Amino acid sequence: MSNTLFEDSPAKGLVCRNCNATYDLIAQHACWQCFGPLEVDYDQAELAKVTREQIEAGPQNIWRYAPLLPVGVHPEDRVSLNPGLTPLIDAKNLAKALGMRKLWVKDDSANPTHSFKDRVVSTAVSAAIKLGFDRFACASTGNLANSVAAHAARAGVPSIVFIPHDLEPGKIVQSAIYGGKLVAVQGSYDDVNRLCSELTETDDFESTAFVNVNIRPYYAEGSKTLGYEVAEQLGWRLPEQVVVPMASGELLTKIHKAFEESAEIGLVEPGKVRVFGAQSAGCSPIADAYAEGTDVITPVKPTGIAKSLNIGDPAAGPYAIEACRSTGGGMAKVNDDEIREGVRLLAATTGVFAETAGGVVVATLRKLLESGQLDPEAETVIYNTGEGLKTLDAVSSLVGPTHTVKPSLKAAKEAGLLES
Repeated sequence: MSNTLFEDSPAKGLVCRNCNATYDLIAQHACWQCFGPLEVDYDQAELAKVTREQIEAGPQNIWRYAPLLPVGVHPEDRVSLNPGLTPLIDAKNLAKALGMRKLWVKDDSANPTHSFKDRVVSTAVSAAIKLGFDRFACASTGNLANSVAAHAARAGVPSIVFIPHDLEPGKIVQSAIYGGKLVAVQGSYDDVNRLCSELTETDDFESTAFVNVNIRPYYAEGSKTLGYEVAEQLGWRLPEQVVVPMASGELLTKIHKAFEESAEIGLVEPGKVRVFGAQSAGCSPIADAYAEGTDVITPVKPTGIAKSLNIGDPAAGPYAIEACRSTGGGMAKVNDDEIREGVRLLAATTGVFAETAGGVVVATLRKLLESGQLDPEAETVIYNTGEGLKTLDAVSSLVGPTHTVKPSLKAAKEAGLLES
């Protein structure tokens, strides 16, 4: 399992985020020297060769950015549901409601399994096949399990996905329908993740690729496409501000990395994008550490309706804090009632029905504006990472028929439906 397996890739190896120790492109997620997290290290000269024209001539999915990713340079090496190029919506009505000049919604609910996880899973399982694995797996709060099971079905590879036992019913059904093994664990996501980490060390799981454990460096790189895409959809320029939901914190760090890379290799004009993180008050270890002025994350026991963000011990929390501080951004947390209102407001002003994580982002956007941390005059992009139909229980008590009438004009008139 060496670099030769990734022929023509711009990736040259793995590097530790803490101590900068380097490794070949192997199935490993933690540094042997300091136990820090590993990420993909690129040949900057190769990245600098990539042009806008080359990208624009590529496929209508995330693989147009293959020259900027560790895998997938050759189409035959891709395991994919073809995610990406999701809508960037001009949210004029939402901007007006919040008193903002220019606001966009990047709506990743339009992906094949209706969340941004299709991006990271596509890169992860493509790497898994190159690395010799023959089964796909994950620890998941729901959306990732949906995507891993679907990619395995498309590729004809067995899957086994692990979820907390109290997950939303919609996400359980969607994971199960693809026919792989679905394991409900009696515990939180952190318990699930711990179990999966232990399973990777057993002989029975030696040939199993846990996308967010033993091949996590490749998995995480898929999130960069959410940064590249926004820049391209804005006409190859950077937004001034972004608001990103945080679970592990990795999505935020990789979007930030994509913006920086885009400028470094000349795809966009250099500029600082202020990065803001959004968390649920039911699980806010990153936002709490930020507010306390530290980068030391204190694990918490998750609660609240935003279950897709319920990671009580977020691995990339310190790096998310660093990204926000270094760009002049910030973080905030919002409670369940604010989240529900965020879901409702986004739907009523844009036609986008977001899952609870999207409600977290909209509610956080509002809170950051009210506190003066976020500039209402700056062009802003917010990220909706999943489909509202997956978390119906969270808002079903708030909405329903506005009228119930008998099937007659008289009844319609009595209900006020014929009034101008």
